[in-house]
Amino acid sequence: MASLVMLVLALMPMAAQSQSLFTGGSAQSDEATTDGATDAGADATNEATPLSTLLDVLKDDAARAALIADLEKTVAPQAATEDAPALEQTPQETEAESMSIGRKIALQTQQVGEETIATLQSFWSSLQGGGGVFSGLSGAEISVLIQAIPGLLTVIAITIVLFVLLRRFARGLYARMGRRAENVGIIPSIGLFIGSNVLDAFIVLLAWAAGYLITILAVGDFGQIGIRQSLYLNAFLLVEMTKVIIRSFLSPVTSGLRIVPVSDSAARAMTRYLSIVVSVLGYGQLLIVPIVNQSANMAAGAGVSALLSVFVLLYFVYIVLRRRKDVTRWLKKETDPAVAEDAVGVDPVAIEKARRSFVVRTMHGLAQIWHWFALIYIAVMFIVVMTQPADVTLNALVASGKVLAALIIAALISGWLARTVQNGIPLPDDINAKLPLLERRINTFVPRAFSLLRLALLVGVLVFTLDVIGMIDVRSWLESQVGLAFTAAIISVGLILTVAFGLWLALTSFVDYKLNPEFGGIPSSRETTLLTLLRNAVTIALVILTLMFVLSEIGLDIGPLLASAGVLGLAIGFGAQKMVQDIITGVFIQFENVINVGDVITVGGTTGTVEKLSVRSVSLRDVQGVFHMIPFSTVDMVSNYMRGFAYTVTDMGIAYRENIEEAKQAMFDAFDRMVANEPDIAASIIGELEWFGVQSLGDSAVVLRTRIKTDPGKQWGIGRMFNGYLKVVFDERGIEIPFPQQTIWLGENKDGTTQPFKIEGPETKTSKPAKKAPTKQIKADDVPDSDEADGDVGADR
Repeated sequence: MASLVMLVLALMPMAAQSQSLFTGGSAQSDEATTDGATDAGADATNEATPLSTLLDVLKDDAARAALIADLEKTVAPQAATEDAPALEQTPQETEAESMSIGRKIALQTQQVGEETIATLQSFWSSLQGGGGVFSGLSGAEISVLIQAIPGLLTVIAITIVLFVLLRRFARGLYARMGRRAENVGIIPSIGLFIGSNVLDAFIVLLAWAAGYLITILAVGDFGQIGIRQSLYLNAFLLVEMTKVIIRSFLSPVTSGLRIVPVSDSAARAMTRYLSIVVSVLGYGQLLIVPIVNQSANMAAGAGVSALLSVFVLLYFVYIVLRRRKDVTRWLKKETDPAVAEDAVGVDPVAIEKARRSFVVRTMHGLAQIWHWFALIYIAVMFIVVMTQPADVTLNALVASGKVLAALIIAALISGWLARTVQNGIPLPDDINAKLPLLERRINTFVPRAFSLLRLALLVGVLVFTLDVIGMIDVRSWLESQVGLAFTAAIISVGLILTVAFGLWLALTSFVDYKLNPEFGGIPSSRETTLLTLLRNAVTIALVILTLMFVLSEIGLDIGPLLASAGVLGLAIGFGAQKMVQDIITGVFIQFENVINVGDVITVGGTTGTVEKLSVRSVSLRDVQGVFHMIPFSTVDMVSNYMRGFAYTVTDMGIAYRENIEEAKQAMFDAFDRMVANEPDIAASIIGELEWFGVQSLGDSAVVLRTRIKTDPGKQWGIGRMFNGYLKVVFDERGIEIPFPQQTIWLGENKDGTTQPFKIEGPETKTSKPAKKAPTKQIKADDVPDSDEADGDVGADR
């Protein structure tokens, strides 16, 4: 049924065309016959005629055959055209395909040139007709304004006089608030800044409310206010509130409340210039133009509006030309490295090199020609005023104000960020005492982040400017899928990086606080090692997780990345088995508290003091000062001399003819003398001398063994000191300590005679008693040398 209806609708135009063939009529004749009918009848006839005609054709065999023949003739050429291959081309197509590249370029440039000429002609025509904006001015507007003055004079005088008196009264208060803001911290300064601007706005509201109240009660009829008085009061409120915003940035009264970093004279001049512009445009557009529109006509109002805009543009030209050199000097001063805040004490050669940099030279060059950019902008605005309607001009001025405000705000934020980058972020003294590395870490990363923020701020201002002037539509882009995804990714990545940096900063600060001996207890070697390993491990894990989250947020699928990382880790595990063994062994050694930094150990056949301990190796420095790095995979046994207590074992040899009991008593007396004469040594001894007896019967000596219990790390120094006292006591008591002796044989002749050998007695000499040398304090790193560690006779272990 639906196909039949569509067939009928498709055949309606053909039936109307073939009506003249089969019915003798025509569409024109049918329309002619219905000219005198009513609209309803005409519509009904127009709807019924094609259907009835088609019905008649289908009923008539001859007419139906003729219709079929006409349809076949119409459809056949189209089918042939569709089925036939495109073997022939028109001359134009052939010419286009055979056209050379040079001709194509020439045609394109010709088209661009013609379009440019047409645009310039249209612009010139608009410029020639620009005088039409003043065509509505007839001179009667001045009389209209003069007639409006008497009705406005009273309310103007009331509001202005009250406003000036209140401002003069508050001027001293502003100055005191500014001086106080210079001598307090950032939080009180913000409070004073907000308070001064609230006071300024309150004065405007008070003068406006007083004007309204007096106008309603005393001017004209009681309880009523004229439209012109209402226009003026509204214009006064908006204009003066705009001036409040200007003064909040420039603060011409006091520098303590000034946001923009300019001098006092520059602040006063800028406030005066901007106040004049705001007053002319504000009172002109909100008061004068509505009065002219009401009393004269809209064309006159448009002319007055254009005249006010031209006056403002000419005033800007005057400002630019008058302050050209002042602004140039200020711009050069701001970009001169020699006058920067951080230039004090800097090498003059470095300053001169900075002056010759590309950025500084570019800024100085722009400072020389800044006024040309300003004049070009004013010329463009003049053309807009002369060629465009009043609403377009107003929109252009509003857009310029938006761009200017964005530039000012961006400059303030960028300046604050730049000063923060240069000066760093200071922390209170108590925090620096507890966390001495926190300020350095913050000032290492935050300036880089602030530099990125300055770059983002520059891009944001550029995009905002392009959006304001209509070159791009930021709002539509942000509402699109791409814009939403991009902004969401940027915000997410920023939050992830911020949170990760905060976590890392908190972790490292916690470790620093725990390792700071000035607060809390002194950390042990094990605590130092474990906390350092914890910081390194968590830092690596945090970096990896942050990278994974960031890649996920920017749209990358981290699933294959994780799988690849797993395969890569497996390959690395097979290829770096030693490293894996190092790490696993090192982890267990740390948790079992076998080695700590500062311990004296023997590992891998090397004895020394532990200077560095990582998760895969231990670094020693022996008594000769040699630095050894030993991987944990090569360690099968660790000997630690610094656990709990230690012993110094002394093996002393005496001659076979000596009495053992006398030698024993001599050793105990030597120990007592050492303890009495060496208080530093005695403080490290935690037990009495232990007698082990005869250790061995050697080839030339009887070896006696004793042992002294000491603090860990003190055993070697105490053993050497004890050996010295033993030698003194044995010499005093005549106890012989065996030493290698040599027999000299001079030989003899066959008759039994030999070479005479003259022996003289020793020369008697008096020797002075030896002076006692100062005893060196024994330290924990007083490690044994390699011979002592091997356990030779007389060694201390």
